[in-house]
Amino acid sequence: MGTQGWLERLGKPTYTVSVYHSRLDISIERFYYMVKIQSSRKGCRDVFNAFLVENANYAGKEEIPIINPYSGTLPEKMVLFSKRHQIEKELSWLCFYEDDYKFEKIWRNPKLHLEMFSKFKGIILPDFSLFRDMPYNVQVNNIYRSRAIGSWLQSLGISVIPNIRWGDARTYDIACLGVSKNNVIAVGSHGQMKDLDDKRHFINGLDYVVEKLRPITILVYGALPDDVFDWYRIQGINIVHYPSYTSLVYNQGGA
Repeated sequence: MGTQGWLERLGKPTYTVSVYHSRLDISIERFYYMVKIQSSRKGCRDVFNAFLVENANYAGKEEIPIINPYSGTLPEKMVLFSKRHQIEKELSWLCFYEDDYKFEKIWRNPKLHLEMFSKFKGIILPDFSLFRDMPYNVQVNNIYRSRAIGSWLQSLGISVIPNIRWGDARTYDIACLGVSKNNVIAVGSHGQMKDLDDKRHFINGLDYVVEKLRPITILVYGALPDDVFDWYRIQGINIVHYPSYTSLVYNQGGA
């Protein structure tokens, strides 16, 4: 189908379309043939959240949005999205190391939460789940969604630190795309250390990430067993621990 055919399928000049194809020398404007809608047409909505990556640069063939390196003060405290109303926001970094249903709303309507985001010291990028039995495309999409939100927040001047989450071994490299080497990253170990198979996959993935990104600091939310993290300390990496909300409540004698 020629370019005109594509345009006809998409409808009259409703969308801004440009196409790139190495064989045809046609120019496509990245992503927006689906979602960059001209304001003249009523009723059209950006259901793909294309505005998040309007100013983004990309890494890899998967086109994962690039996150600029963070050079500020390390977080003193992390607070879960679902507990965001219980703390002093200006002293804390917001994180998402909890069940997806508790924060999926930030993807459905990111702009609705922008004012809240801006009140925190910074944001650890969303931890959309990557289960090893998920279809590959779903795993990749959850990496993309986290970085798309991060790219948008950075464009608005909000400090972010990339959360590195991988699923099966096919996603190890993709999880590193768009993240600067020799910088600060965050990982979530909560729920990964009890089952031996989960623990093994966590170590395999983190070994790959460390080899690829050579981080100077890893922020760890959750369990911090020495048999896992001493290896990275030996390599000179600064490991900063943030106990999970569950463990804090338990240690304080809560339910």
